[in-house]
Amino acid sequence: MQILLFNLATDLDDPILGFTTRWIWALAQRVERIYVVTMRTGRVEMPDNVQVYSVGKERGYSEPHRLVEFYRHLWRILRHDRIDLCFSHMMPLFTVLGAPILKFQGIPIVTWYTHRSLSWLLKLAHHLSNRMVTAVATSYPYKHDKLTVVGHGIDTDIFCPDDNVAPEDLPTILCVGRLSPIKDHPTLLRAAWLLRRRGKSFRVVAVGGPASPQDESYVQSLHQQVKELGLEDIVYFEPPVSLADLPSWYRRCIVHINLTPLGHADKVVWEAMGCGRVCVVANEAFKETLGEYTDHMVFRYGDAEDLAERLAWSLSLSGDERAHMVSYYRRQVLNMHSLPRLADRLIEVFQEMAVGGDRAT
Repeated sequence: MQILLFNLATDLDDPILGFTTRWIWALAQRVERIYVVTMRTGRVEMPDNVQVYSVGKERGYSEPHRLVEFYRHLWRILRHDRIDLCFSHMMPLFTVLGAPILKFQGIPIVTWYTHRSLSWLLKLAHHLSNRMVTAVATSYPYKHDKLTVVGHGIDTDIFCPDDNVAPEDLPTILCVGRLSPIKDHPTLLRAAWLLRRRGKSFRVVAVGGPASPQDESYVQSLHQQVKELGLEDIVYFEPPVSLADLPSWYRRCIVHINLTPLGHADKVVWEAMGCGRVCVVANEAFKETLGEYTDHMVFRYGDAEDLAERLAWSLSLSGDERAHMVSYYRRQVLNMHSLPRLADRLIEVFQEMAVGGDRAT
């Protein structure tokens, strides 16, 4: 099978999208060839059967220039080789742009989308795609008539426990992800203030940066809230880190917290679980993975008092209780959201589409 793959960013060092390189590697082991058309590139390390073409955002190309580059690369690939299927990863724009040509040539389109944002572009991409795929059902905000849930692809060889990592002198509550209002950091800061009033000893570390220049004011408001609550000595903000450096942060924390609401199935939760860490979440979409610990680990979105209760319980776990819990978490991630499992599920969908199951859509 030969695949055309649309990608937003193909850069191993990208703190948010670096994982897509691992996905491409996993798929490349299961198909004959992959042609990647990406919005931008950075550090690219690919196997021999993968070719990457950028439309030039990293070079500062204008939108009209990038449009020309997109079609230039697309025509070049289609003239050069037979394509069995197009897989569009978080790129409804490329799905829409490429659909007329791909459909004319009888090439089915599978589009991945995992986000709560619903735009006209996504609606159009949905109608132009033969199949939509997503990590969990609640992470897809539109109609489910074409939807297949395939899990997320966590590289559990990278996101794994390390018994050689020494515990921090002060228990660390970690929050990984971009600094954006949807992430609801103010609830974590209020919960930290409540925990401190109970006499708990800990520190809070947020690893990430603003998603856009518009988020700078949000970041400033977080620093202001830290001062107002008197938490300057226990709350720290760290810049985004690469995929390679992220596991060490997970391994050093005692509990990882994710505050996003239903509709945002942040992969950082599964990464932390893969590293053998307790996770407290606001998003009920993680209930399946949390399994028997759901009641302890899911708090009411935006409720600082409820979050403080969950964190207090997590901090009080004995060594044996914690070891049993994190071992359970890792098994859940391996069974439901590991990278090999995702790659196999995607290939099943691709093969179903390529043999003509839904090609007429």
